Amino acid sequence: MSAPDAALTDRFRADLSALLGRAPAPGERLALAVSGGPDSMALLVLAHAAFPGAVTAATVDHRLRPENADEARMVADYCASLGIAHATLASPDAIEGASIQAQARAMRYALLSDWAEARGAVALLTAHHADDQAETFLMRAARGSGLAGLAGVRAARMEGAVLLLRPLLEWRRAELRAIVRRAEAPFIDDPANQDPRHDRTRFRRLIEANEWLDPPNLARAAAHLAEVEAEILATIDALWGVRLRSAGPGECAIDVSGLPRELRRRLARRAIGLVRQAHGITRPSWSDGANVEHLLDGLAEGRRITQAGILVLPKGGVWRFREAPPRRSH
Repeated sequence: MSAPDAALTDRFRADLSALLGRAPAPGERLALAVSGGPDSMALLVLAHAAFPGAVTAATVDHRLRPENADEARMVADYCASLGIAHATLASPDAIEGASIQAQARAMRYALLSDWAEARGAVALLTAHHADDQAETFLMRAARGSGLAGLAGVRAARMEGAVLLLRPLLEWRRAELRAIVRRAEAPFIDDPANQDPRHDRTRFRRLIEANEWLDPPNLARAAAHLAEVEAEILATIDALWGVRLRSAGPGECAIDVSGLPRELRRRLARRAIGLVRQAHGITRPSWSDGANVEHLLDGLAEGRRITQAGILVLPKGGVWRFREAPPRRSH
């Protein structure tokens, strides 16, 4: 086994400390999500070299392929050889039905964040890198995503009660694979990454076939948009404090007069989400990036509109949000 050279170790240490806002203190734990792929194994190698004794790792067994259990054991064995504590996390329920990838992602982050919190980790680290960011940017642009989507994978955000960090967003896939090979660390290539049925595979091949689609520049564009997105979110927080006109039990009203469409869009999404939460509404599904264009158009015309179980009533420049009444059965 060969540790990464000092320059790479120092680079990783600096990248992680910049995201955390400081160097990890002695005794603080760094929780790593390690799937067994070359990217996450490189994260494991780098973190262990940069912060020896601080690393703990977990692998999620999605139970989607028979090989998942073997891959988790591979990671566990390698961690044992380095003296790193490792846990294999598995959902009690099998993933079935539509949107399997989305379900697997949600399950993965739920399990990892609970595990990291239980371990008392200062942060949970994942191995997303510049090539991942470039692929995500193009995928979302092709789908017509707005600013929040084009901002791509966030370098730092909260996942439940845990700080989620991605210290490899300025690293390339090829250099991470080289680090793993030099360390003689085992890894697996997930066959799903070569499956053309997945959007990400198709966009990866597009980038590989067109050198003018430069992943670092695409990732940099996403990072710039993420900065703008952060500023808009801060603006929304401030507007919410001064534009909220009333907040009764399970409803609220917001003054949107004079605001541009993007800020109205964000405030409407937030209000709908909060009122749904107050009433425990889980169906239909809802997300912070939900399409509310029909809602905005209707409200601009002075019409009452229902979306995601919430009735919105415009009066002047004030929008009132409340639970929609049940539909009448005939």
